[in-house]
Parts: sequence; C-alpha cells; structure tokens
Amino acid sequence: MESKLADIIAASRRIVFFGGAGVSTESGIPDFRSAGGLYNKSAQVDYAPEEIISASFFARHTEDFYDYYRKNLVYPDARPNAAHLALAALERAGKVSAVVTQNIDGLHQLAGSKRVLELHGSVLRNFCVGCGKAFGVDAILRPQGVPRCDECGAVIKPDVVLYEEPLNTRVVEESVAEIAAADTLIVGGTSLVVYPAAGLVHSFRGQHIVLINKQATGFDSRATLTIREPIGQALADFTDYDSRATGLEEP
Repeated sequence: MESKLADIIAASRRIVFFGGAGVSTESGIPDFRSAGGLYNKSAQVDYAPEEIISASFFARHTEDFYDYYRKNLVYPDARPNAAHLALAALERAGKVSAVVTQNIDGLHQLAGSKRVLELHGSVLRNFCVGCGKAFGVDAILRPQGVPRCDECGAVIKPDVVLYEEPLNTRVVEESVAEIAAADTLIVGGTSLVVYPAAGLVHSFRGQHIVLINKQATGFDSRATLTIREPIGQALADFTDYDSRATGLEEP
C-alpha cells in the first residue's frame, strides 16, 4: 500500500488533503463517533454532546457550555503526529497545495503547514461577542465560569462553528476551488458523514483519490487507493519528504 501511495504522490503535481477528526487521534485528541469518541463518553451535564456544542446552548447555558468545552474540546498540550508532519513536508516539497480540515485543534499549522483551510474554525482563536476583540486560547482556559472581555465585559466566544451555525463562506469557497484544481485528493481520518463539509469532496475532478480511514466510507468506490490503517502510520514514511525531494538530509 505504501509503495502505491508513494507512486501516486510522486506522480502528482497538486495534492489537496481533506481531513477529519481521525487525523488528530494519534495526538491524543478523541474523535467524535468511534467507540471511544466524544459522543460516546458520558456527558458531565444532563445534555447530549451535540446539544451542548450548539449555538443555542451556548447562548442559553454559557457556563455549562464552557465547563464541557474546556474538558472535552481544548487540548493545549497536544502535539502534531506523523500525519501532520508528513503533510507539512509534502507542502514544503511543492506537492500539497492545501490542507482542508474539519479539525479545530491547530495542529496542522503547528506542524508547519501554511495553507490550511479550517472549515470548523479553531479553538486557538476566540473573540468578544460585544466589541470583537480577539483572544488566544489562554483567555478560555484561565478563568473559571464564563470568560469575559477585559475591554467591554461581554462574553468571549470560541471561533469555532457550533451546531446550528453556517460554515464560513470564504473558507468553503476557497476549499472548493483548491479541491477542484487538484490532480490528487487524499482524504484521511474522516467517515465523510458530516455535512456540509463532507460534500466538498464531490468538487474533485482530478485523477487520483486516496482514502485513508480505519472504517469504510461512502466514497470508497471512487478511490484509486484505499488504506485501512491509522493515518499517522500510513503517512509516516513521508515526514521527511521535503529533504528527500531536494536531496538534503536531516541534520
């Protein structure tokens, strides 16, 4: 499998990676729908997780939202795994043109990827709902209860797309354009069941689709190559691709 993947990457001129929660599980961040995922953990308040991370719940029960959010969605000590590092190396080598991610953890950027389109936002960005002042993740993690703006006193909200909220139009349009222009689409760590984000893969018109996911997806029949293993394991051989492509060796 790895040799076929290597052949596809070598022959590609413009790769786009489309990823989901499974990309970050090897960094210690749980996914949502697996047996050990967030939606199968017992909530610490009397609501379903999908309800807690909704816009209406945030508005009505802000303190309960933050109690759950801090414990289950923010992982400040998480570090990039082999998948993140490989994609950054492939970008530096001129192979990957963009990473389109459903994740909100910022690990692609931490690994070194520059062109990252975050469909669902990022826990690292937060803003005041009153005056719009920007805050880092520390503003969310430090206080107990509801974090508030030090300028106007209004509530600080994570810059993440909650249930009941639309995706950012600009990010969606840029993602569609990148996927449509790619000659290879690598889809990893996602079951492709979360819409509208999952629907973006239908914009692809290129030659090769590589699917890396431990479970089958509804997109498998279109794939050139399907790999059923953890994505960090599947991409581990490409973490130094940029140095190999330029003939340099790691120091």
